[in-house]
Amino acid sequence: MSHPPDYGIIYNWDGAPHGYSPVPQSMDAFLDKTYGPLEDTQVGALFWCVGEHATRWPSDALELVGDLHQRRYESAASYTHTENIRRMLDRGEDPQQAVIDRGHELNLHVYASLRMNDNHFNGAQLSDLQTLHHVELTQLRKDHPEWLLGEDTEEWFALSWNMAIPQVRENRFQHLREVCQNYPWDGVELDWQRHPFHFPADYAYRLRYVLTDFMRAARQLTDELAQQRGRPFYLAARVAGSIEGCHRIGYDVETWVRENLVDILIPAGAAGTDPAIEVSAFRALCTDRDIALYPSFDGGVPGPAAGPEGETARHNMRTKATAMQYHGQGATGIYAFNWHADRDSKRELLTQVGTVQTLRRQDKLYNATHRFRQHTGEWRGAYQHDRLRGTLPVPLYPTMRESGPHFDLDLADDLSTDPPATITLRLRLQDWVAGDEVRCCWDGEVLADPDITYCHGGDPQPISDVSAAAWHSFALTADQAARGRHRLEVVLLQRHPQLACDLILTDVEVVILYKD
Repeated sequence: MSHPPDYGIIYNWDGAPHGYSPVPQSMDAFLDKTYGPLEDTQVGALFWCVGEHATRWPSDALELVGDLHQRRYESAASYTHTENIRRMLDRGEDPQQAVIDRGHELNLHVYASLRMNDNHFNGAQLSDLQTLHHVELTQLRKDHPEWLLGEDTEEWFALSWNMAIPQVRENRFQHLREVCQNYPWDGVELDWQRHPFHFPADYAYRLRYVLTDFMRAARQLTDELAQQRGRPFYLAARVAGSIEGCHRIGYDVETWVRENLVDILIPAGAAGTDPAIEVSAFRALCTDRDIALYPSFDGGVPGPAAGPEGETARHNMRTKATAMQYHGQGATGIYAFNWHADRDSKRELLTQVGTVQTLRRQDKLYNATHRFRQHTGEWRGAYQHDRLRGTLPVPLYPTMRESGPHFDLDLADDLSTDPPATITLRLRLQDWVAGDEVRCCWDGEVLADPDITYCHGGDPQPISDVSAAAWHSFALTADQAARGRHRLEVVLLQRHPQLACDLILTDVEVVILYKD
């Protein structure tokens, strides 16, 4: 079995460039939008999303996108995106083939990325199905509501396919077979994480054999194509960010690895970046197996943003720190999902996160992981499988033996080789007031006299001298922040007697700056 080349960075495009030009979009404009962000970067492979439920090519067995509603659309965005595809087909052009050809001209591998159970139906329920107007709705889904999860899953994902139904799996496999057989891709990705609601609640672990059977069929298909074409045809799978998360969803990754059902394993969050992907656990699972490992970033970390940096700077610093950690744990490379970009907007990250060498001497922000859930509003329930052992936010309570929550931070910069200008440990405490006594222990050493600054939400000219939250910052030495795992314990010794609310520790961060 051939091993995929090292790609450095795998970039997943969800097909959005179809919607980035007015109708009718020219093929040149489409390809420029698609490849502009990738040229002259560390990206070695493009994973191109070929659609969700309807095809983007004429098919005798599957429905063509836009057909259900006779090319009438529910929004301007749906019109622009879908009509640009349909106009290309009307002109006798094939965007899939064009994406492959241009990628090969740029010496990139190009994979088809098939979303196995995408649900962008905005929380629609079974009762909405017959009147729902959505470009990705198919007649098959309307005709068979009994094949959907309905009330047996999170409310937002009621219209997701129930993968326990044989006819559902046959439909998804037909989609897979056509896209693989019709085009000269370098491989195919089964994106199980967009979105990971495949079975009735609480049955996923017991029904994991069903998805394993699908993976065996997919492997047989890719092996046959490789033999027919006389070159490798690689199979990638995007799964949950932890082994436990995989089990909860129904991915028997141990069997997939043992039976060589994948060439590339992509642990990822469900609907946003999961910064706590257990790369070392997946690497241990793949020991003695020729399987590449590409932990995935999404567009951003869900939940409220905090910190004195600007949003873009903070995002870039945290991404670089997390990528450095992943490389140190044995990642083959980095996977970028939903990094919607033009030629310049993501270039800093796409030219740096692919290797340890290019991440050296880059400002970084290492932080403890938040457990984030969305219980109401859009995407409610989407994050339930992510950050299962997130340690923040956490209320601080007095304890009998003066103990508190602890946080393990894996710092990956070699500060002896690359000395920084400053290293700062900082904690954000919600509803802190002077008079609260908090003890911080870094690797067993008590840190004293923090620099305390109030959080003003980024307001450069606050009118108040106080706020409801405050940062407690401690300067660390290079020895204190040496490469490896460090433990912080935060202990509440005394709560101000006039405060009835909890004192909440919301953020724990180590900021390494190479420029003063």
